[in-house]
Amino acid sequence: MTSSHPPVASEPGFRRKLGLVDTTFLVIGAVVGSGIFMTPGLIAAGLPSPGLLLVIWLVGGLITLCGALSFAELGAMYPQAGGQYVYLREAYGPAAAFLFGWAFFGFIMCGGLAALAVAFAEFLGSFIPVLSTGHVLLRIEVLGLPYSLSAGQLVAAASILFLTFLNSFGIRSGAIVQNVLTVFRLVTIAALVGLGIFFGVKAGGSNFHPLFPAGPPLPAILNSIGLALVAVFWTYDGWYSVNCTAEEIRNPGRNIPRGLTLGVLAVTAIYVLVNLVYLLALPLERLKGVVRVGELAASALFGNGGAALFSAVVMISIFGCLDANLLFGPRVFYAMARDGHFFRAMGRLGGRSRVPIGALWGQAAWSAVLCLSGTYQSLYEYMVFALLLFFAATGLAVFVLRRRAPDMARPYRAWGFPVVPVVFIAMSLAVFASIVASQPLKSLAGAGLLAAGVPVYLIWKGRRGRAPSSGTKRDSP
Repeated sequence: MTSSHPPVASEPGFRRKLGLVDTTFLVIGAVVGSGIFMTPGLIAAGLPSPGLLLVIWLVGGLITLCGALSFAELGAMYPQAGGQYVYLREAYGPAAAFLFGWAFFGFIMCGGLAALAVAFAEFLGSFIPVLSTGHVLLRIEVLGLPYSLSAGQLVAAASILFLTFLNSFGIRSGAIVQNVLTVFRLVTIAALVGLGIFFGVKAGGSNFHPLFPAGPPLPAILNSIGLALVAVFWTYDGWYSVNCTAEEIRNPGRNIPRGLTLGVLAVTAIYVLVNLVYLLALPLERLKGVVRVGELAASALFGNGGAALFSAVVMISIFGCLDANLLFGPRVFYAMARDGHFFRAMGRLGGRSRVPIGALWGQAAWSAVLCLSGTYQSLYEYMVFALLLFFAATGLAVFVLRRRAPDMARPYRAWGFPVVPVVFIAMSLAVFASIVASQPLKSLAGAGLLAAGVPVYLIWKGRRGRAPSSGTKRDSP
């Protein structure tokens, strides 16, 4: 199945400017933000041993790697802007693809961007209190409901607009900014891990004994493991960024699989090592339930000055992660618009920049509105379960397309097929089931938001003309 249309010769195309280093750094940059510094304490709350905490992070990385290897086959087959949107369209048709795009724009991506931007503002506010989310500028009632606006919300919206401006000049300039921020994060995390192990071995090596103490039997602890994996999946989210920018990657048949694999392996190593440092700094019981666990661990290892420096590192890490996510998301909305299923302005590239300017600024506008509205967190939480459904559907698309298009060129075939995609599908569905079981009301609300995309799709379908599709390959010299 394909919905591609003939190319329009007068329109500029994407420039393939990203190499292997760029794609690898994009994966790392889109994943490593605030999560690794704030979720380990919440994950530890339900786990009985330090060894199991490390195992959970390693398992999360291996499951993500299974997804990356599956997505790599699809990305090499369809080296086009849009990533999952393209694969779902080719495997199941335009309606399924639209529902993904609807959820991705309305709630998942823009809600996630708003959450990252507000988190950046919160850490900035710890250094400059007048810019914090606690500094309320306005309190009013809107339609009988209380509304407050803080300086931190304005900072969050401004950071989104500023980074969007930087990314509007072209993929090369956007990649340079992202690479610099990623290198900074890698250097600071390496320093944290190195110093943490050096000081931690002296002060807290006993925190690992016993590594796997006797605890609840396996059936009794499965629920805790499932809830832990939900948080781990969220912390690994963003690894598919390279697939969305596939039309701007040189030699995509080679660089997409390699970039995904190297990026996910690097993130997994970072996450396991950082958690190792946390456990060297503090016993598991002191980590449990702590949100800003990174600062607590840094304070234990290096004193109060170390905690302040660590907060600065986290702030810059979040800023870099925000930039990476701002870069890849608009390629999905561009693909939707090229299929005639979204605002036409989002389906155009800048004449000089060759990036989807309309989609970039459309994403920025909605994300900024969510920052200012204060509703971003609930919208994102309601819809995060849908992301797992789309993960499972995309993993299944590897099987669907092998059967439906057996003769189509596949520069890369998923390593470990069929076991690797099956593991990814099964684990995505298992974590989805865990979310539904633990948060039935939020899941029901999310299902309602997703279902609301059906009439919207019918409206767009009715308005659709014969617009060019994202299925067109547009290489530039």
